Amino acid sequence: MKRLTLTLIVFSAAALFAAGQETDNVSEPVALRGITVATRRVAETGRQEIHIDSAALRESVALSLADVLGFNSSAYIKHFGRATLATVSFRGTSPSHTQVTWNGMRISSPMLGTTDFSMVPGYFVDDARLVHGSSSLTETGGGIGGLVRLGTSARTWLPEGFSAQYVQGAGMWSTFDEFLRVGYGTGRWRVSLRTSYSSSPNDFPFTNRDKKVLVYDDDNKVIGSYHPRERNRSGAFKDFHALASASYDAGRAGRWSIDVWYLSSNRELPLLTTDYSSNAFENRQREQTLRTVASWQRSSPTMAFRARTGYIHTWLAYDYRRGLGGDVFTTLTRSRSRVNTFHAAAGWSWYPFDSWLFTADVDAHRHNVESYDYALGAPGSDVIPGYSRSRMELSASLSAKWRPVKRFGAGVLLRQESFGSKVAAPVPALFADYILLPSIGLTAKASASRNYRFPTLNDLYTIPGGNPDLRPEQGWTYDTGLSSQFTLDGAHTFSASAGWFDSRITDWIQWLPSPKGFYVPSNVKEVHAYGIEAEAAAGIVLPRGWKLDISANYTWSASINCGEPVNDADRSTGKQLPYVPRHSASAVLRLGWRGWELAYKIQAYSERFTMSSNEHTITGHLPGYSLSNLSVDRSLQILGLLWHAKAAINNLFDADYRTVLSRPMPGINVEFFLSLTI
Repeated sequence: MKRLTLTLIVFSAAALFAAGQETDNVSEPVALRGITVATRRVAETGRQEIHIDSAALRESVALSLADVLGFNSSAYIKHFGRATLATVSFRGTSPSHTQVTWNGMRISSPMLGTTDFSMVPGYFVDDARLVHGSSSLTETGGGIGGLVRLGTSARTWLPEGFSAQYVQGAGMWSTFDEFLRVGYGTGRWRVSLRTSYSSSPNDFPFTNRDKKVLVYDDDNKVIGSYHPRERNRSGAFKDFHALASASYDAGRAGRWSIDVWYLSSNRELPLLTTDYSSNAFENRQREQTLRTVASWQRSSPTMAFRARTGYIHTWLAYDYRRGLGGDVFTTLTRSRSRVNTFHAAAGWSWYPFDSWLFTADVDAHRHNVESYDYALGAPGSDVIPGYSRSRMELSASLSAKWRPVKRFGAGVLLRQESFGSKVAAPVPALFADYILLPSIGLTAKASASRNYRFPTLNDLYTIPGGNPDLRPEQGWTYDTGLSSQFTLDGAHTFSASAGWFDSRITDWIQWLPSPKGFYVPSNVKEVHAYGIEAEAAAGIVLPRGWKLDISANYTWSASINCGEPVNDADRSTGKQLPYVPRHSASAVLRLGWRGWELAYKIQAYSERFTMSSNEHTITGHLPGYSLSNLSVDRSLQILGLLWHAKAAINNLFDADYRTVLSRPMPGINVEFFLSLTI
């Protein structure tokens, strides 16, 4: 409460100071000495987010959104291996604390609370933003770390008339990627279809640092050792995606749109590097997901209305079988899950004056989940371990934002949420910003909020281990920082931001081993997550047709367990949470000239601990690493067609790294792409 009181004092002092400044149009650009600066809009008051450039999303058909975010933000990307589960977390929280929306509908799994970003092709996303901390409450609740906001719309990229694009990619280990996009636009209509297909045996070689082969002399004495070279076993994948979009501008009746996204995935899950088995086996995950969102919006100079409805169906299967010799197999896991989510939302915005904005939003998600493991049922018994549950999630918000003068703005938001029969306490949020130096758009921002995250359905009901008595995670988050954005001489663009964040989260949910031999989730921790975020970008136009674009991101994050030890052997208190790096950074450099472009990308993470005790043992931590990619491409216009050829070298310096314990990652590899656009 002391921090909240201090934040309110700062807000009030800034308001008193700004009250004496002259007023002006809140969205009018300012031009000074060759520098052009646009003042912040009322809706952006106190908002902290990173917008992923469209060039990064379209850089390669082979890239998933996990790859894009890894090189274009400081979020921590946790990969379980090539073409396997990839999650995103930032600000020292876990992946389940990151909310993900697509066209306004939450797509995080209600079972796990996470999103697999390896299943999101970068070419399918037209708009991607990372909304940090308190700012995520303007969109949805539950994002204690923040929100990844994804959008697709044919209207954002499709011109009038017919257009088409085909991309063929080929890489090492018989990896093939294909992408096709066709679209047609008229004055009011935009219709498009996008499809992609990726496949590979994924049997890349790697040095297994978790195994050691001993070398003996003729007297059977050990005279040396080495780590063996192995190939990634059971890693093949086949992923298909299709996205159909339609948009109709009905004039005064508003704009209508519908997006339908289907994915079908068949992936083998690679063996751990510690697996010595030589018997035949099957370790496979299959998924079929259908997502549909239909929306309507109507705007006038002072008011806007919006409505949305959506549906998600997911069928997920996991099979794990081990060979006993010959053609005999034993089934250890045969899991089947079905998820049906129904979504509806409505919203209203009102600009009574240029300096005021009022909004009201309400949305609902109804989840119906069935999850069973048919391999664990007793022979002859009708009882199959698992659960079948439904849950209604409701969220409503009211907000008001005020920019009385051009240089100062403030806002307040109140959100109310319920999960099933449980209702959370009201979630307040406060925002403020002040333009310190209009000449370069230097703006000070601050925010404070409360937030909740309710347990997932697996946390509550999975068998064995579910704990229906879990309490929701909750906490306070505070942000403050500076940002600047301007254009110099109408050609060179510059932007930068830096800020401090501080969160205290109570009732942190952790899965711990029980005396019965399986893990059980419990509210055992209080976590203090705090740190620094910074990003900078520049676009410079050079003589003779050269252009240079540079962007960089950095985060220092401490995520400390402040809870009481759960037993005498617990050494986690005061330690960094597992799989949370202290330092994460990324940078991208692009140099273009007359249709040529050279791009260099790098991402780096400091060491991560795999144990809550933070022990520097072989299995207790993962060393830090940096990963670099280099690409060169050429664009040509021939007979009205745009040809685009590209060569990329991934893991340029052949880094030997891991993001998850005992999960192999590929070394240096090469890909080639050829694109034709009509």
